[in-house]
Amino acid sequence: MHQSFPGQYQHIVKHLAAQPGNRVVFLSHENQNRLDGVERIDYLPYRAPHPSTHHYVREAEQAVIFGQSVYELCLRLKRDGFRPDIMIGHNGWGETLFLKDVWPDVPLLAYFEFFYRFQGADVTFDPASPVTLNDAPRVRAKNLVNLLGLDAADWGQTPTRWQWSLYPEVARPRISVIHEGIDTTAVRPDPQAWIRLDDKNIVLSARDEVITYVARNLEPYRGFHIFMRALPEILRRRPKAHVLIVGGDEVSYGPAAPDGRTFRQIMLGEVGRSLDMSRVHFLGRVPYSIFVSVLQVSSAHVYLTYPFVLSWSFLEAMAAGCLLIGSATAPVQEVLKDRENGLLVDFFDTAALAGRIDEAFDHPDRMQALRDQARRTAVETYDLATVTLPRHLALIDDLIAGRTPQP
Repeated sequence: MHQSFPGQYQHIVKHLAAQPGNRVVFLSHENQNRLDGVERIDYLPYRAPHPSTHHYVREAEQAVIFGQSVYELCLRLKRDGFRPDIMIGHNGWGETLFLKDVWPDVPLLAYFEFFYRFQGADVTFDPASPVTLNDAPRVRAKNLVNLLGLDAADWGQTPTRWQWSLYPEVARPRISVIHEGIDTTAVRPDPQAWIRLDDKNIVLSARDEVITYVARNLEPYRGFHIFMRALPEILRRRPKAHVLIVGGDEVSYGPAAPDGRTFRQIMLGEVGRSLDMSRVHFLGRVPYSIFVSVLQVSSAHVYLTYPFVLSWSFLEAMAAGCLLIGSATAPVQEVLKDRENGLLVDFFDTAALAGRIDEAFDHPDRMQALRDQARRTAVETYDLATVTLPRHLALIDDLIAGRTPQP
């Protein structure tokens, strides 16, 4: 179960569906994604949360509605004779809440992505987003589904140790830390890589000075505003550098930009006159092959994030052998060690960010060791085929066999 098929389950579902004798059924909202060998069943929530529902619990009402829709669909599957060996699903939207009421004796493995905290995580991190009197109780109430899901599941899985640490201490012994994994054979260094910017008739390769920034959407949670404020000084110091920015103009996390604008429009309004726009290239969302090429031509890859969920793109950049310049925030620091496999910088310090990029360009030989170690980190700790998929499969086997997994 995942409302955005296949979500975090792409790799595990592909593997399970390819094994002879397996039947894989996936419950989701409608979208265009399909995978060979997977029976896709879409569910449609019967209504939206009521406008009069208290705003602290509107998300919880929506989760119950999603859970009820999945529950009724699973009852039909059960009446048709279907009984799974294991149930796996993302806890965050309520889809897993009532599965054990359909198949009480079937193990449920739930994905626990984020336990909300008013202090020590994303909410109070950025002074530019001041908190209100309603935020503390609102954030506490956001964990209603988390807590119900912890009780409903037999076991949990989360991708990083920092995300695991946010969950209540009593819950952690039943949550395994297993990342979804990175295909390090598909994402790897390529000194011959190049990318063409057709609209400007520019071709960039690893021989050029290329600064890269990637996010699903260009927004504060991923430090887009900080990166943009650093760009005038970065471009002043590096007169030959080009900047490739990948990401959409929607909002994945946090509040939307004011007045119907995008964060890109806001930041260009703030610093655009100070930028040489012939060297700043907004690529939008790109096909995966182009994304990989962006990483492969990168001379310095900037990754900034609030204390929040770690992006796949950060680990893919390591697999591509990028010179990582990451924010010194908890999820990044779990993986990136300063001057061992990348460079750390204070999230808010634009001058320090410009200085680190200068350092990266001025000492390419010294930086190569960091690039090599970044690649080694991705392969040894997050490789899909040799590390994460075997651990995930072992966890599933333990639960099906009735064994207590090692957390």
